[in-house]
Amino acid sequence: MIKFRITTIMFALLFLSLTGIIFPQLAPYTRTWDLIYGRKDGMALTMDLFQPENPNGIGVLVMVSGGWISSHDLISANWLERIQHLINHHETVFAVVHGSAVRYRIDDIKKDIDRAVRFVRFNAKKWGVDPNRLAIVGESSGGHLSLLQGATGSNGDPQAKDSVEQMSSKLQAVACFFPPADLLDLTPLGSHPLPETGDKHFIRVFSANVDDMETIKKIATDYSPIRLVTAEMPPTFIITGDSDKLVPYQQSVLFMKRLEELGVPHKLDIRPGFGHGWPEIPADYELIVDWFEKNLVKK
Repeated sequence: MIKFRITTIMFALLFLSLTGIIFPQLAPYTRTWDLIYGRKDGMALTMDLFQPENPNGIGVLVMVSGGWISSHDLISANWLERIQHLINHHETVFAVVHGSAVRYRIDDIKKDIDRAVRFVRFNAKKWGVDPNRLAIVGESSGGHLSLLQGATGSNGDPQAKDSVEQMSSKLQAVACFFPPADLLDLTPLGSHPLPETGDKHFIRVFSANVDDMETIKKIATDYSPIRLVTAEMPPTFIITGDSDKLVPYQQSVLFMKRLEELGVPHKLDIRPGFGHGWPEIPADYELIVDWFEKNLVKK
């Protein structure tokens, strides 16, 4: 009897899975590994391209980043389930690997993201992507890079010899999870400036010399999204937890307040009791998809 019940349950689960009732159907895609989008210090900067069978024109740059450390191995280890949600809705995905801390500072990493956006825009049409419908998403340091790129994307240089550099690095939509928005002060109420954090690894993201506080403060100020954002910021969606001990959720609240003042479309989703990450994050990419599709309507 027990064996019969187990078999029945297994067949039921199989049926529900195949019909997409309890497990979503996975849309097919083509993956192109290690596209070189730039070079630095004699090394290649790469991204993986995920193309759905019927692209809807939206291109999403996924920041493969944690602690401002990036690795191609992280794409398959941590990001595939997240990316699949985007692909299921026919969005074309670019999983971007950037130069890692502490070898590279935040100002170096920002140049990589600029280059990645320009590269995607330059090649967009051959991948079925509308160059005017580009979005970005990331978590933690990837969230910081997402906000930073949204706030500071720039026009290309029409005189550049490299055709990619002639392209704009501006984006049309931003989404992220628990992002540091003010690198100069990561405390909830802005009561402790950077020198008092005591986190040497974090400080090395700004300078190899942890005692060079002048440089550290300058870079932290120059690369804090909340200090750079303007009314040209694209529509921005942030998901964060109110029990985050690493990046206080108030960072996101203050950033959204700034967007409100500037008249920028925005949305904040604060999860009660959630910390710096949670198991259901991949499923939350359905909310990211909704945000992108709402704000990247084909014109």
